[in-house]
Amino acid sequence: MNRSVMIAAVALVGLALGACANPATDDAVATETPNASASESPDTTEPASEPENELAAAEAREFDGTTVSILGQWVDAEGDNFELALADFAERTGIDIQYDGVSDYETVLNVRVESGDTPDLAQLAQPGLMREFQSEGHLVDVSTFLDRSALEEDYAAWIDLTEVDGGLYGLFYRANGKSIVWYPVQAFADNGYEVPQTWNEMMALSERIQADGNGAPWCVAQEHGDATGWVATDWVEDVLLRTAPAETYDAWVAGELAFDDPAVIAAAEKVGEIFFADGMVYGGPTAINSTFVGDAQTPMFDEAGPKCWLHKQAAWIPDFWPKDANEEPLFTPGEDSAFFYFPPIDEAQGRPVLGGGDMIVMFEDRPEVRAVMQFLATPEGAQGWIEQGGFLSANASTPTDWYETYTDQELARIFADATTVRFDASDSMPAEVGQGTFWSGMVEWISAGGADTEGVFGRIADSWPAG
Repeated sequence: MNRSVMIAAVALVGLALGACANPATDDAVATETPNASASESPDTTEPASEPENELAAAEAREFDGTTVSILGQWVDAEGDNFELALADFAERTGIDIQYDGVSDYETVLNVRVESGDTPDLAQLAQPGLMREFQSEGHLVDVSTFLDRSALEEDYAAWIDLTEVDGGLYGLFYRANGKSIVWYPVQAFADNGYEVPQTWNEMMALSERIQADGNGAPWCVAQEHGDATGWVATDWVEDVLLRTAPAETYDAWVAGELAFDDPAVIAAAEKVGEIFFADGMVYGGPTAINSTFVGDAQTPMFDEAGPKCWLHKQAAWIPDFWPKDANEEPLFTPGEDSAFFYFPPIDEAQGRPVLGGGDMIVMFEDRPEVRAVMQFLATPEGAQGWIEQGGFLSANASTPTDWYETYTDQELARIFADATTVRFDASDSMPAEVGQGTFWSGMVEWISAGGADTEGVFGRIADSWPAG
């Protein structure tokens, strides 16, 4: 589930792609292709044609008067911003782009697909749903008309999330990420602390903070009503991406790798080095489970100096920083507290980012629809929304100086450097596990101070639905 929506409702939910849960997918089935007739000789087969540039034709107003429909879950201000991003293009080309944003999005889209009333394009947040539509033969392979080499360069960290049997069945448009750690800028400078570049440097910094008598190194909290536990799942997921290949993570999410596989257990125990070491977390394990997610970083802003120094949380957390009596922010992102990339552990795993995003998929293949898709594949396809703020493009070629806020600028740099992007595992697994036993298991695990890691993860493994 989207935890940012959850947290906003609670208070952020009161992030990020974004619970993660901000306080707040699936085996692909190959599409069958008919066998060539026995009478057809290979040497008479026509070579595949080069992708046409429908975008240039659109700019020449060759599709003036045509209509392209888009269905998505962006409503209110987000819907307005998406329409704004398309407005100049629609005016230049004469294409009537009709965007329909609905709140009960998944239900509406599934009903329309099942009834044969598909939109031309649609926004999807789940790779698993894309694979489902692709397996049923509903989606267009966009690599048939988009330059694949350009896509691989611009969307290097995302491309495999859209690939099925060699085809590309979507284009990531919007991104959100959670692989970041916040820290107090001035206090860091005053104490001579430096931003760590590796896990070992981060652990050495944590030990130095303790040795200096500066309180607990880490701010960690995960109480969030029925969603309590998702913060710890994020930690395990992020560490697994840094200690094992992405293929291991994918197999785990898909249920092809046991939940209590040694690779997963090792990742959890790595997290335990922070969660359960004496004095490492402000308030200890008890406070982790009992402190509201949005209050985790508050001790960092204590008037007497930080009581905790490092907070792994998504970019929405400033919404919960202390405010004055008029509910005006007292602290500024990038000035009072900034963030750094959650550092690598095993260099062989590169620079993975845990997060999420929204892709655009294509149901109908017409020249004007291709033109809109080609436009959305350019940085300019998102520029109008970027200028409004609160948007991070998945396209690595998007100029970072387009982003005006600190969080957008820094997240854009992190994504540009990412070697792998993976969706939040608990949001991608079957709900009874991801938002069920995985969340509750993390509460149990923390309550026990990490004493029964294999037992807890074994019970989660047992809960995986059959089939």
